[in-house]
Amino acid sequence: MAHRIEGLAGSEVEEAPASATPALHTAPAAPVAMMPRKPPLIAPRTLLTWLFGALSLCMLLTLWHFAVKYRVDFYIRFNNIPAPQAVLEDAIALIRNTRFQRHILLSLQRILTGFSIAALIAIPLGLLMGRNRIARELIFPALEVLRPIPAIAWVPMSIMLWPSNEVSIIFITFLGSFFPILLNTIHGVQALDKVLVRAARCLGANQLALFWHVVLPGSLPHVFTGLTIGMGVAWVSLIAAEMISGQFGIGYFTWEAYSLVRYSEIVLGMIVIGVLGLLCSGLIRLIGSWVMPWAHRAQMESD
Repeated sequence: MAHRIEGLAGSEVEEAPASATPALHTAPAAPVAMMPRKPPLIAPRTLLTWLFGALSLCMLLTLWHFAVKYRVDFYIRFNNIPAPQAVLEDAIALIRNTRFQRHILLSLQRILTGFSIAALIAIPLGLLMGRNRIARELIFPALEVLRPIPAIAWVPMSIMLWPSNEVSIIFITFLGSFFPILLNTIHGVQALDKVLVRAARCLGANQLALFWHVVLPGSLPHVFTGLTIGMGVAWVSLIAAEMISGQFGIGYFTWEAYSLVRYSEIVLGMIVIGVLGLLCSGLIRLIGSWVMPWAHRAQMESD
């Protein structure tokens, strides 16, 4: 039988029988584990960027087509400019031409050689000049005298300096990319936050550790900016050198087409130069995002 317990206020509370079965409390169901979603193959932001790029190119081609079709002659003359279809037909005919392929391969070889030599010299020299005041004051004035000289002005001197036209063209390409890389590297070292340097020294970092863990990572964004700019200037210098003293190369191909009044090939050469320059700069940016993932993430978050 159930017992009755007298409460403090004179009320009675009925006690449950000892043999009564305690109430069962159902535990809440454990949440079902969510299956991780696979990231999309192409990020939506990247896809949108590609769509905008494709739209921009389509607009350019459309304007070009109608300007040639209606023979626009309002200060800018399109009377002798070939239509996009004519350039495409020439491109299809030349794409399998071994001579045309040799022009492209030689230009790529020259640009990679000259640019690589410039980067291998300019980056260490820029790091040294950025960190060492004596080296900067000793070397910088001489380089500043040479920097304003256009690369095209070096063509006669380079022909006299070097034993062959090929080496002369590579030298001019080297000059075009050397100074942008050097100056951006120096600026990257000098723009480094001094608080980071003092903190590393307080933690006991020696000069080698300070350079490897603080100075070099902190200046890398400016270094890759210099590499990107240097690649663009290197292409300008290369094309000018090939037009003047070259016998092969996409610059020589474009100038030869002008001499032979092949207007479609002139435009084709210009398009090839633009595409090759775009690919080279894109490769540098890709390497930069791989070397500096933190900078790439910060840029994505800011966008």
